[in-house]
Amino acid sequence: MLPQALVVGNAFVMKPSERVPLSTMRLTELLKEAGLPDGIFNTVQGGREVVEALCDHPQIKAVGFVGSTKVAKAVYGRACMHGKRALCLGGAKNHMVVMPDADLDQVTDALMGAAYGAAGERCMAISVAVAVGGIGDKLIEKLAPRVQGLKVGPGLDPQSEMGPLVTRQHRDKVMGYVDQGVKEGAKLVVDGRGLKLQGYENGNFMGGCLFDGVRPDMTIYKDEIFGPVLSVVRSNTFDEAIKLAQAILRNGPLAVEAALECVVRGMQLPLDQGLRFESSRFGILAASDDMHEGLNAFLEKRPAAFKRA
Repeated sequence: MLPQALVVGNAFVMKPSERVPLSTMRLTELLKEAGLPDGIFNTVQGGREVVEALCDHPQIKAVGFVGSTKVAKAVYGRACMHGKRALCLGGAKNHMVVMPDADLDQVTDALMGAAYGAAGERCMAISVAVAVGGIGDKLIEKLAPRVQGLKVGPGLDPQSEMGPLVTRQHRDKVMGYVDQGVKEGAKLVVDGRGLKLQGYENGNFMGGCLFDGVRPDMTIYKDEIFGPVLSVVRSNTFDEAIKLAQAILRNGPLAVEAALECVVRGMQLPLDQGLRFESSRFGILAASDDMHEGLNAFLEKRPAAFKRA
């Protein structure tokens, strides 16, 4: 949201999660060093009370949010109640479709970064790999040792490939999803729940988890886990894989690892680009980002009148 808001001439107030404030403070420093005038980009810290104050403040004309669906709906409702524009993006379940002719070394490298980078705690994380045709077994054979060998450790350790989860509560929630996946019949190929780090026994660490045989009716397939858990789903055809993505993505991103002609074919299919939970004259509550709406949300159109000289 920040680039769109600034490029069309707005000032911007950012409130990061109170659990991870430092990256936004660093961004503030970098923007100032780059020459952005004071007052254009501003950072405030806090919890719910700060969010409500921003939604209520009369000088703020538009509100944006990225996070859980529950909070997205709450922010959307409060901002719209005060007549503000609201672009609230909640939830994400991002798929990678792996075609039978894909380069599995490249696919594996991409999935390791996309699924386990930042411990899976990012909205653009790939959490589902749809294996088309007979490539599923080969994909699992490539992925399993890589996931098992992930170097988990403190974020400040340059040898660490994956750090801790943000809180103990969230780590336990992610582990609960893994428990549920096993209970519902998915095959847990790599189990990271039992990871213990010497010297960090009380840390919020867990290893990467890899599921195979995941079905669309399973909780781990439908819910955004927001952790280092990758689900592999089997699909007979490309068309079937796209239908799976259409049904769950709600306007989210779709990555296709395939030969060029398959990618072109995929772009020609009518992916659902318009599903929203709710809309009004003030705002849009979307399931994931839409660049067109994202730009319009920060623009105010006014009629113009011209007189001949």
